[in-house]
Amino acid sequence: MTAAILTAPLATGRPVSKRAARRVLPGFNLTLGFTLFYLSLIVLIPLSALVFKTFTLTWEQFWAAVASPRVLASYQLTFGASFIAALVNVVFGLLVAWVLVRYQFPGKKIIDALVDLPFALPTAVAGIALTALLASNGWIGQLLEPYGIQLAFNRNGIVIALIFIGLPFVVRTVQPVLEDAEKELEEAATCLGATRWQTFRFVIFPTIAPALLTGFAMAFARAIGEYGSVIFIAGNMPMISEITPLIIIGKLEQYDYAGATAVAVVMLGFSFVLLLIINGLQAWQRRRSGAAS
Repeated sequence: MTAAILTAPLATGRPVSKRAARRVLPGFNLTLGFTLFYLSLIVLIPLSALVFKTFTLTWEQFWAAVASPRVLASYQLTFGASFIAALVNVVFGLLVAWVLVRYQFPGKKIIDALVDLPFALPTAVAGIALTALLASNGWIGQLLEPYGIQLAFNRNGIVIALIFIGLPFVVRTVQPVLEDAEKELEEAATCLGATRWQTFRFVIFPTIAPALLTGFAMAFARAIGEYGSVIFIAGNMPMISEITPLIIIGKLEQYDYAGATAVAVVMLGFSFVLLLIINGLQAWQRRRSGAAS
């Protein structure tokens, strides 16, 4: 029956064009138009309004809004903490993905599901939970307080919160690559006398490097815009522990809409650059996978 359906166009003598063969689902023009309309309504129009609102400022006003000492300090903290958190997630995300792929142990499915918990958990709930654990009267904070170690209401708390929300991006990016990796290459390297470190460095790492870079970029981009889980544990002290999203919220509460949109446009520019980097890394990873296969 299937063969008859597939050969029906040939039996009737009507040629099948390449363009028609590529379109498996009908209604391409309709679905494309709906897609463009939906993206314009949800994404492009709000972002355009953001940019147009910024144009109401003169260049001097714009520069004063985005380059004041308080805003520059928030940039430094936001991007610095996000970079550190993404680096930590690259290391520990690789370890978590490696354990989930290469080992069998009781409760593996539960741990695998817990990796996605930061995706489903409201960020405010995550911030409150981390504060309850790391504050001076929390379960962990009270143990570290006698040693003078404070993890809450300072920059340390910000980094910890960003690590929490960014870990799944690295794990879920690296995990499928490790699952598809050919173990025969590792066995061949071992038979040729390679040590474990040499096998990882010359066989495994080149395979997972594009995925690690993609996971790092995604975790970094996610951390830059994080707000809910950070404000509860940061302390929110100007020039010390104040992140850029909080600056934007503060300007909105002061009815400085143009100043808030100016700072938001700067963050939007950085996010767009990161998006281009992520897409480039993913394209590179696909090319490497295609060349390897």
